[in-house]
Order: sequence, then structure tokens, then C-alpha cells
Amino acid sequence: MISEKNFNQLNGTISYMESVPYDVTRHELYSPRELYDGYHPEDPSSFSTCYDTLVYQHFLSTGKQANLVNESLARSVHDHGIHTALNQFFETHNNRLCVGIMGGHALSRTDEMFGMIARLSKRLTEMGFFMLSGGGPGAMEATHFGAWMAGNSEAQFDEALGMLSGAPTFKDEGWLSTAFEVMERFPQDHFVSLGIPTWLYGHEPSTPFATHIAKFFENSVREDSILTLAFGGIIYTPGSAGTMQEVFQDAVQNHYLSFGFASPMIFLGKSFWSEDMPIYPLLEQLSERGKYKNLLLTLTDDPEEVISELVKFRKLGERIEN
Repeated sequence: MISEKNFNQLNGTISYMESVPYDVTRHELYSPRELYDGYHPEDPSSFSTCYDTLVYQHFLSTGKQANLVNESLARSVHDHGIHTALNQFFETHNNRLCVGIMGGHALSRTDEMFGMIARLSKRLTEMGFFMLSGGGPGAMEATHFGAWMAGNSEAQFDEALGMLSGAPTFKDEGWLSTAFEVMERFPQDHFVSLGIPTWLYGHEPSTPFATHIAKFFENSVREDSILTLAFGGIIYTPGSAGTMQEVFQDAVQNHYLSFGFASPMIFLGKSFWSEDMPIYPLLEQLSERGKYKNLLLTLTDDPEEVISELVKFRKLGERIEN
């Protein structure tokens, strides 16, 4: 039996959940149009009043670590719904075909690596894989831009990349509007990609090139989801602290065979991963000494080698399943 006091507390919690600017009961992934509802590319100022921005402003005003119990509960219920939606997504999408690309959020659209990632993502998508990233700018955007352009010619890809180059980073005016312009110029509804961003890093806008977006409040849930769901393997491109965290978190999952098998860890950029950020030789040494087990490591500068390793792993999985 609920006492009058507890009933009033419960009623207050429900009233609070109805007042927040996000849908606590949501059980579907976001589409780019939903996330940016209220944003109009021709009016840059409209970004400040779109759904994503309003939720981020509320997130900041109520504390990155929620100051109120009701707010903490509301965020948890929202994230639970998004997690449920992810499970439903993978009921119709084979997670062994899910390939993640990790890398820096600051990567410019005019950087050679941006084009390399995008072309690699385009190729993999056309080969039946589907791409996953943290859903933000930089290397993450390149991942979803490439997936969006799957099925288009190289000339069309180059045209689209040229359209993006006018606003090289997410800090430049036009970064978001040029993305929507490319999507309008080259519409598609055949290929999918999955972005998993977080409002913790809400100052980094989510890329609209991801056709399905699972945006979380809790970054720890988001990070774990990214690394868990990329059963087809993960490609690591140059990044900083966040990418380093992902490398070792992924290595732990593979070491313990947390999900029954280990997936490829492919490092794209020999100089970066062996000299600038010498994680690859460390992983090799630890693997050789038995400190890490079950690591499927590749270091390369060649996108074709990346594709070859992923295809080889996919074929191995198909033989095991059959």
C-alpha cells in the first residue's frame, strides 16, 4: 500500500518527467531530423532552439552529474529506452556485420585522413557491412559521411566532399548546414549507419549523416555500447585521450572473450600508432608475453588491408555459424 506521502512523491516525479525537454518514454532511436527538429540550414540561429540544443542546455543547467534525484531518474529512464531501441535495431541488423571506426573529433574535413576514412567506410558499406561510431564530428563524421555516400560514384563522392570543405571543423559556421546540403543533394534511403553520441559532449554536434542515432546522457553506457556492438571489428584512426580509452577497453573485452569471441583491432596509421602514440607495439609486447590474450591485431596504412582483414573475419564467422 502506498502512503499519501509516497504517493505525492511519486506524483511529483511523474510531473517532473513530463516537464523535461526530452521524451522520457522514448523507445526508438533518433533520426537526424528528429534530433535537429527546429533547425533550418538556411537560418544558422535556429540551431540554438532545435531539440538537441534545448536538451543539452537543460543537461548543463541541471548538472552533468544530475543535481536532482528526479532529473537523474528521468535521464536513466530515457537511456534505458534508447538501450532497448538498440536491442530492437540489432534484431534486424546482424551485429557481426557492424564495424566501428574510432578516432579524433577534431579531424578536419580537409584532412587527408578524413577522406581516407570516408572512402573506406563507403567501400565497407557497399560490401554489406554497416558502420558504427561515436556519432560526433571529425573521424566519426567521416565514417557516416562515407556510409551515406555508398552507392554513389567517385565523382559524386568528391563533389560532396568539396561541399563539406567550406566548413572544415564543427567549430566553423556552416558545419551542420553543409552536411544537410549534401544529404539533400545526394539523398539515400538504402544504406544505414549507427551513431552513438552523448550529451556529455554536447558541445560537439552529432553528425546528421548517421541514419540511426542512439544518443545517451550517460557516457559510460554510451562508450560500452560502442565497443560492445562492433562485433565485426574496430578500426582505430588517429585520436587522443578518448580513443586511447577505447583501445584498452576493447582489448579487455577481447582478452576475456566477453561476448564469446574476439574481434579484429585494426590500427590505421603506422606512424601515429607506432611513434606518435606508440600503443601498437605495447599491445604486441603484452600479447606476446601473455598479458593480453585473444587480440587480433593489425597495423597498416593501406585501406585495402583493412578491408581484407574484416572480410576474412566475416568469412570465419559465417563458417562457424554454418
